[in-house]
Formats: sequence, structure tokens, C-alpha cells
Amino acid sequence: MKKKLLLFSILLVFSVILAACGGDDDSGEEGTSDNSGDNGESTSDNGGESSAEQVFKANIASEPFSLNPSLANDATSSAVLLQTFEGLTRIGPEGEPQEAMASEIETSDDLKKYTFTIREDAKWSNGDPVTAQDFEYAWKWALDPNNNSQYAYQLYYVKNAEAANTGEGNLEDVGVTAVDEQTLEVELENPTPYFLELTAFYTYFPVNSKIAKENEEWYADAGENYVSNGPFKMTEWSHNDSITLEPNEEYWDKDAVKLDRIEFAMINDFNTELNSFKQGEFDWAGSPFGSLPTEAIPSLKEDGSLNVEPIAGTYWYKFHTEKEPFNNVNIRKAFAYAIDRQGIVENITKAGQVPAMAAVPPTMFSDNEEGYFDAVNIEKAKEHLQKGIEELGYDSVEDMPAVTLSYNTSESHAKIAQAIQDMWKENLGVEVELSNAEWAVYIDQLHQGDYQIGRMGWLGDFNDPINFLELYKEKGGNNDTRWHSEEFASLLEESQTETDSEKRTEMLKEAEGILMDEMPIAPIYFYTNAWVQDENLKDVVMSGLGDVQLKWAHFE
Repeated sequence: MKKKLLLFSILLVFSVILAACGGDDDSGEEGTSDNSGDNGESTSDNGGESSAEQVFKANIASEPFSLNPSLANDATSSAVLLQTFEGLTRIGPEGEPQEAMASEIETSDDLKKYTFTIREDAKWSNGDPVTAQDFEYAWKWALDPNNNSQYAYQLYYVKNAEAANTGEGNLEDVGVTAVDEQTLEVELENPTPYFLELTAFYTYFPVNSKIAKENEEWYADAGENYVSNGPFKMTEWSHNDSITLEPNEEYWDKDAVKLDRIEFAMINDFNTELNSFKQGEFDWAGSPFGSLPTEAIPSLKEDGSLNVEPIAGTYWYKFHTEKEPFNNVNIRKAFAYAIDRQGIVENITKAGQVPAMAAVPPTMFSDNEEGYFDAVNIEKAKEHLQKGIEELGYDSVEDMPAVTLSYNTSESHAKIAQAIQDMWKENLGVEVELSNAEWAVYIDQLHQGDYQIGRMGWLGDFNDPINFLELYKEKGGNNDTRWHSEEFASLLEESQTETDSEKRTEMLKEAEGILMDEMPIAPIYFYTNAWVQDENLKDVVMSGLGDVQLKWAHFE
């Protein structure tokens, strides 16, 4: 029996995507289903005159890592790609996947085979038809190990995808096949109840195979080679300065698009971002595009203009587990336990963030606000430090290698790093140097293993705990901690075939327990989106994961 998308959506158990007036958090995050939303109207006013001009202006804070959907791996790139590209499905205003590039979706009885019919009016921004071959090409390109796609593992749900990406199989055997120009068949390794949410995620977006084959750097700049299939197209890209999007006149649902233009600035100073908003130069300030200066949040709360929503995201520090002294679990625990998380969210971030003593947000695991360890425990931290020193053969703290904490350039990241630097000095007697770099340089350093402790955040790509846990299943990709546990990986593997939801949840909780016991990461807080916006801006759709779609946005 074949099941249509409407019936399949009943199986999904996800947080509702809010039809909202907006939202985001810090710049430079991995993951992209990134931040959250508000289902009410904002009372903020940017002080400018109300205008019918349909131009949305906001700050994305930094240069995107990549605007090739197969290479992107951060929230900044996602902020652009969600406007310019479209997958087989799209998460609609009600929070459920709906047909997008696919006009019809059929599944087999065992939920392991999908047949997608590409809509006849699907076109690229240059007028080329969007074909099933474009999807097959993009997915297999991302899986090709020569292309170093950090997000290739998100395609591992597809049959033989992991083997192809790890070099143990062939790309020809991957279970995605263009039967003809309008028919795409996909075979999965196992039934995956959230697969139609995954096909709305940018790693599953198509690429114009004709152009990509002719020009391998098609995505490097705006111009005739940069074609997309979403509601907007990129018309200007001044690197490290700004990006301009305009409606894609070839888009199949172009009548739904109301904005005439989207202008993204790249300003690293969030005080400047907020001031620009107050002067009427931006229609939005804060998450998920940019961020608000932490010292301004109390006054924004007081005047009623601040919007805050919890989202499926975790801010954490990563340890390089193959470099001394963080190759020792007790040293990692010492540094993690010596952080005063409550003090950070109360005195620095101030936007309703929740101290994180777990990796998976409580929006996915409801009991994770309690977590696996104390928000701060200096006594235990000192005990673990002493154990680690002895195990590594040091005579004292002074004999430890110099420690550097790295973070990407941002006022809020800097304040958190400085506070934690002081905590480690006071609570452990450890001197820590700070190092910062712009996002594109910083993320490359982490992926290359050129760090000891690194700041990072993960914003959910889809609403299932495995999205946070699978990051650390294997070394490489987004797991630049170089940590690996066979027991942890096995539990994740077993959870993929477990049909009993309660048993699967227990497996994932057990896996998270291993992750928190081995401590390759030190969670610090669970994200919220905090933002202000033009009160005339309507119908911005923001998900419980924190990402924003402007397809339906408009100004009254």
C-alpha cells in the first residue's frame, strides 16, 4: 500500500514550527535547523516610518562558510540557503513537511523506499528545469569523499551512502536513482520516520548538475553560474560585506513571495547591529541572523521589545582529545565541572538560556535540564584535576602544557570565554590563553584539529536526539574532538533499527550518558532565540529548531 505525504506526516513527532515574527542567537554555529520562533506579534519598533516597501534588511554577522548546499555546515550559510534553495520537501508554517520540489511522494509498505515525483513547473533561476538527476548528482557529490562535505553523514540514511562516503563502497551503489527527469527513487537503510523532514534540510537540496559539471567553482560568487531553485535568487555577493537576494521569477510558487528584496549585511559588532535597527536601517536584530549585545538585553526586556524563544540548540566547548592534556578524561571533567553555568546565563547571556549539563536539549529529552552533572562543582573538579595530573605523569598543574581556548570573533563569545578563563584560574589554578579568529578561519582551524579547546554550538537540523548524538559517532566531519567510543557508536546503530520508541529513547539516553561520562565536549547552556523586529514585519516562519524562512514574509 502506498502512503501519501499527508498520511506519513502523522508519524512525525516534532516540535511545531511557529509562524512568527522572527528570531536567532549567536553568529557562527554548526547545524542549521538552527534557532527558534515566536507565534505572537512583536511590539518592537525600529523608530523609522512605516513603509510599504517590501525590502527585508538584517545582519548575518559573518561571511557564510559556503553557499554550496553540499558543503555548507553552519547557521550563517543556512540563513541564506533556506531562502535561495528548496528540497523535495519544505517545512511549512504549521511545522510539518509539505511537498516542495516534489509534487507527489509515495512510500513502500516497509517505509524503506520513497518515490518522489518532481513537479513539472520546478525550474532553476536561469530557467533550466529542476530534474531528478539534479538531486542524484548533488547527493552523490556530497558523499564523494574527495569533496570533503562535512555534512555527508546526514545522507547516511540512504542505502549504501555511508559505505560510499567512507571509501568502502561505490557511489554507483548509493540508493538514490533518477528513473527519469521527473522521478527520483530513494532506498533507505532502515525505516526513518523523520526522513521527510530531512529532505527539507540543505544537505538534501539539489544542485544544477549541468552548471556544476561545467564549473566546479559555480558557488563561489554571485553571477550567471550561481543558480538556485528557491523563492529567492542571489543577485549580489560582496564578500565579507553583504549579500542581496531578489525574488526568483522562475520559482514554482512565486505568487507566495511578497518581498522585493532581502539585504544581508555582515557586521561583526552587535552593538552596531542593534543601533542600525534602532535607526531604521535593519528590520531585524538578533537571532537567528545575527545577535544582540548582551548588555542591551535587560533594557529590551523592560521596554517590551525583546522576543525570546527556547530552541533545540546547545552551546558547548569541545576538547581535542588527542592533544595533551585533554587526551585524559579526568582533565576534561575538571575543566567542565569548574564552569559556573548559572552565572554565565544570569550575568552574561541574559536571554533566558538554560544551564546545560547534557548534550541534547530538553526540547528533545524532556528531563535534560537536570543533566548528568552539577552546573558547577569545584570540589569534584579539583579531584578530577589531581587524578588527571597523576595519570599523565605531571608533578603539578604548572607542569601541564600551556592551554589555549579558541573562539570565533564575537562580543558574546569573548565575554563567555573571558569569564570561563577566570573560573579556570580561580577554581583550578590553571592559566588559559584566549585566541579568536573570524568564523571562516576559525571553523577551518577546528576541522583541521588546530586547537585544544574550541567554542562551538549545535543547532538542530531535525527534531530527534540522534541529530546531536550522531555528531560524535565517528571521528572526522563535525567531530573534530577526535573522540570515539565503540559502545557509543553501537548504541546509535542499534537505535536506528529499533521500532519500539521507548526502547529507542532508552538507547539514546544510554549513549548520551557515555558521551557525558567521557566528556569530549563540555555543554554550557541551551539556546534561546532573542531578537527584536520591525512591528510591521509579518509571516516570518521560524521553527522550533531556530531557522527562519522568509518565503511568506511581508511588511504591512
